[in-house]
Amino acid sequence: MSHDSQRSVQFSRLPCEANLSNRLLRKHSLSLKALVTSNPLNISSASVISDDDEKIGVLLLNLGGPETLDDVQPFLFNLFADPDIIRLPPLFQFLQKPLAQFISVARAPKSKEGYAAIGGGSPLRLITDAQAEELRKCLWEKNVPAKVYVGMRYWHPFTEEAIEQIKRDGITKLVVLPLYPQFSISTSGSSLRLLEKIFREDEYLVNMQHTVIPSWYQREGYIKAMANLIQSELGKFGDPSKVVIFFSAHGVPLAYVEEAGDPYKAEMEECVDLIMEELDKRNITNAYTLAYQSRVGPVEWLKPYTEEAITELGKKGVEDLLAVPISFVSEHIETLEEIDVEYKELALKSGIKNWGRVPALGTEPMFISDLADAVMESLPYVGAMAVSNLEARQSLVPLGSVEELLATYDSQRRELPAPVTMWEWGWTKSAETWNGRAAMLAVLALLVLEVTTGKGFLHQWGILPLSQ
Repeated sequence: MSHDSQRSVQFSRLPCEANLSNRLLRKHSLSLKALVTSNPLNISSASVISDDDEKIGVLLLNLGGPETLDDVQPFLFNLFADPDIIRLPPLFQFLQKPLAQFISVARAPKSKEGYAAIGGGSPLRLITDAQAEELRKCLWEKNVPAKVYVGMRYWHPFTEEAIEQIKRDGITKLVVLPLYPQFSISTSGSSLRLLEKIFREDEYLVNMQHTVIPSWYQREGYIKAMANLIQSELGKFGDPSKVVIFFSAHGVPLAYVEEAGDPYKAEMEECVDLIMEELDKRNITNAYTLAYQSRVGPVEWLKPYTEEAITELGKKGVEDLLAVPISFVSEHIETLEEIDVEYKELALKSGIKNWGRVPALGTEPMFISDLADAVMESLPYVGAMAVSNLEARQSLVPLGSVEELLATYDSQRRELPAPVTMWEWGWTKSAETWNGRAAMLAVLALLVLEVTTGKGFLHQWGILPLSQ
């Protein structure tokens, strides 16, 4: 393959334009970049040292994951009980928890197999705790005496647990930092929605100064850290120049982007473009492409799909492929099982001979240092971020824009298809739609039967009260 043909292997060349972020902002009428890559305020570490009466906290937000096989079913229950994951019409919202219980019990056996294959549980908590500790150390080295907390959306330590510890520690200035490089209403948005609810119901939190860094994919340190990992893994191939760099991001339903204005796709494309731009500076000009993984259910998700993209590359004669989990900063089931096992097996069956995978960033020093810089750069804004100061909040950093985006999303909720269909019976993708519809009708019939007769598994489990 010639150099030019290698570059054309990708499905679509991503535009490398300096004004891409401006087009993104015009498209969504939102500003989701709390902090720029550089430091325009020329903030030194000495200028952000807190007063004696001020206590700085950093809250890291993440998804969470079951730590043991026994945790799998309750973790799934918490996931499916989130109205942003399974949306029910207002008339049926009282069924949210019973339905979540049914689905979590039904899916637990298959999910346990996946977690058993990666050691019996998710490593996400251990990795996130390690990231928090390294971030704390880095901030102290930069003369910012901050405490760092971890709040998970669906498993321990829950966001509520982290907030209680923040209150006990008397934190007066808080920086909220989701560990998702790119913003999506289904990840950062869900966590921030919960956090907003907690804040508005607590007098201490209402008066606490805080700010949010909703996305940070464009930061120089993060981009260089990703480029370093890619460059290192390319060196393990016999001929690094022939390797196709395969960025695989977690997918979201297409309706999120097209109907609710989710900026995830635009931010993801710009992120990949910035990484390749950094590699170009190092004379690494490999072909590359971006695809989206973890698609479930019959609704259309962002394309191209990872499994289809891998198959297509094999048909085009690609023999060397380097997978890059671009939307993840920690190893978990979607990197350790879905990418390392399922997609690798598919790639080898598709004719790809040499497979490699870039590790997640974890506690990579440059990455952690860049997160620390992001926290430091956000501190001058914290004083204007009390919940009562809406005007300042909307003009200084994009917490107001996050709320605007979520409000737009909420206004479209009835029109958007459910993002997840929980049943995957059958062996073909074409069977999914009818499997899902049949399963939903069956569940609704069972629920109606239970409510009318007062008997059934929900009553036996104690979810619904037993009839006298």
